[in-house]
Amino acid sequence: MSARTLSAETIQLIAQEVRTCTLCGLASGRTRAVPGEGPADARIMLIGEGPGFHEDRQGRPFVGPSGKFLDDLLALAGLSRETVFIANVVKCRPPQNRDPQPDEIAICTEHYLYRQIVALDPPVIVTLGRFSMGLFMPGERIMRIHGQPRNIDGRLVVPMLHPAAALHQPQNRPLIEADFRRLPEILAQAEAALRPAAAAPKASDEPPLEQLSLF
Repeated sequence: MSARTLSAETIQLIAQEVRTCTLCGLASGRTRAVPGEGPADARIMLIGEGPGFHEDRQGRPFVGPSGKFLDDLLALAGLSRETVFIANVVKCRPPQNRDPQPDEIAICTEHYLYRQIVALDPPVIVTLGRFSMGLFMPGERIMRIHGQPRNIDGRLVVPMLHPAAALHQPQNRPLIEADFRRLPEILAQAEAALRPAAAAPKASDEPPLEQLSLF
C-alpha cells in the first residue's frame, strides 16, 4: 500500500469519526460536523477556527462569505481549493459563533486535527486566525507576526489573518492578500528544506509520529 493511499484512508477514517463524535458539548448543537476536505497529498494545509452557519449546514469548511474570499485568496497564490487541505481547530459550530473554549479545542485537536496533520504531513501549514495560530505559537499576536513563516516540527507554519477579519475590517484586506501571494515562495522554501532530509538515511530507532512532540 502506497503512502498516499494510506494517508487517504486515514483521512477518511478521521472524517467518519468526526461526523459521529460526541466527545464535547458542541456535538449537541450541530447540524453537521465539518471534518475538513482536500487531497491526501496536499502540500499546504489551512487551519481555520471553527464552522460557521453555512459550514454547519453543509458539513464543509469555508463555504460562506469567508469561504468565497478564501477562494479568491488561493487564486492570488496560483492555488485552488482542490489542491489544498482545509480544516478547523474545532469540527462543530460553537453556539452563536462564539469562541471555542479551551476544553473543546483540546478534545478536538488531540482526537482529530493533530492526527490529520500527521496523516497529511504537509510541508506548509497556514493558520487562519488567532486560535489556530495559538496551537503553534502560543502567546503571539497575529498582527505582529502575520505572514512570517516559522519552522516548527520540520514544516513551515505561516500565521495569517482569518479571511473574515478582512471582510469585517477592509483595511486588513491588503495584508492578507499580500501574505497569500507569498505562499508559492514559502512552499518552495519548505520543499527545498525537505529534500536533503528525505535523502538522508533514517535511524532505525527513530520514534514514530514524532510530529506530535511539539503540540
